[in-house]
Amino acid sequence: MPPTPPPTPAQPPAPEETAPLQFKIGSAYFTPIGFMDFTGYWRSKNGGSGIGTNFGSIPYGVVPGNYLNETRLSMQNSRVGFRIDAPVHGAHVIGYMEADFLGNNPGNVAVSSNSNTLRSRLYWVDLRHHEWELLAGQTWSLITPSRAGISPIPSSLFITQNIDVNYQAGLVWGRMPELRGVYHPNKMVAAALALEGAEQYVGGSAGGGTITLPMALTALGGTQLNNGTSTFAVPNIAPDVIAKVAVDPSPKIHVEAGGVERQFKVWNPTNDQTFSATGLGGFLNFNVELYEGLHLVSNNFWSSGGGRYIFGQAPDVVVLADGSLQTIKSGSTVSGLEYAHGPTAVAAYYGGIYIGHAEGPSSMAAPCMDAMTCVGYGYTGSPLGQNKTIQELTLDVNQTIWKDPKFGALNVMGQYSYLTRDPWSVAAGAATGTHVNMVFLNLRYTLPGAPPKMPD
Repeated sequence: MPPTPPPTPAQPPAPEETAPLQFKIGSAYFTPIGFMDFTGYWRSKNGGSGIGTNFGSIPYGVVPGNYLNETRLSMQNSRVGFRIDAPVHGAHVIGYMEADFLGNNPGNVAVSSNSNTLRSRLYWVDLRHHEWELLAGQTWSLITPSRAGISPIPSSLFITQNIDVNYQAGLVWGRMPELRGVYHPNKMVAAALALEGAEQYVGGSAGGGTITLPMALTALGGTQLNNGTSTFAVPNIAPDVIAKVAVDPSPKIHVEAGGVERQFKVWNPTNDQTFSATGLGGFLNFNVELYEGLHLVSNNFWSSGGGRYIFGQAPDVVVLADGSLQTIKSGSTVSGLEYAHGPTAVAAYYGGIYIGHAEGPSSMAAPCMDAMTCVGYGYTGSPLGQNKTIQELTLDVNQTIWKDPKFGALNVMGQYSYLTRDPWSVAAGAATGTHVNMVFLNLRYTLPGAPPKMPD
């Protein structure tokens, strides 16, 4: 009888394959995040806005920008940041920080050294325990469309595939301080309520047209109402309240709906009276996979007093002669198709913005008839910056050259957009609007690394 062979010695477990840029301290996992962008862009008209398009102020009329194109190279959209995941008393805690180089640059930044300014984008902490979630910090607004569920992680949001750092005309979004609570009763449904940093806004940001104030109340702009130059001077009376419900009945379908409530208040120094108004808005968004790799997306918003959230393209309110406030109706959509197959992704979007008119007499003595007797937004004879519609058609392509979990990914990206804007009032015989063609090309290296798998 042959001798029994000795037992095979136990083999040590194979080392876990991890991304080289993820490391662990104690029970917390640190994952650096970011990418390096090199962007070239060309516009057929020079809006003077840099890498991000100011949709509401593309040149119109006899101005230099209407006759000169714009070509630049930039690295400003490059990102740096980190993510921290840690289990804490049965909860999953995420800390997230992200910055780019699109801060407030000095006037001579493009002359010699191009020392672009670092800017905070996101800085928040999120605690998830079973079906409950609590988030606090600067994050993407809850009103920003999602691709799946309700999550603050940027990859879960719909902000298009565009290279333009201001995304697409009509996209409803914001990045601001927020306190958010989310309830996840199951894997298909999520409901959230958020308090967000308020700002009563009358235009002037990101190319948006400003309202015309009564002559006696021009001092309200920049002090009591944000006109794009106010920083933190405006005395907002309450946070914006946003609610959202998202349903994902399958991995192929995402539907969400919600609303926003806002409060405005000013003091009229000429009669020692205060005036208030309430803004309301609602949204309905969906993302459906028609067949493998092809998605139909539509994101739709309508409001009375919610223009701030359409990338500041519409004012929230106008001020009438007695100091009272009237909300402005505004709405937008971003809809289109996205297709991904292997290393290639393409997308086509239509973005549209409509801004209503709200007007009144410039004084209590005469009716509103023309530019000399009216205040507000969109009246006869109003400035060319007071837009009625802004529309953008965009085609995107994103080609992955190589991708490796250890070494990251290299992508080549392209975007073409055709953008139009139409003011409420133009001179007799003048063109009703203006347009611009835009081309963006981008080379992106993305850092490797992925967050750890954590228990629900």
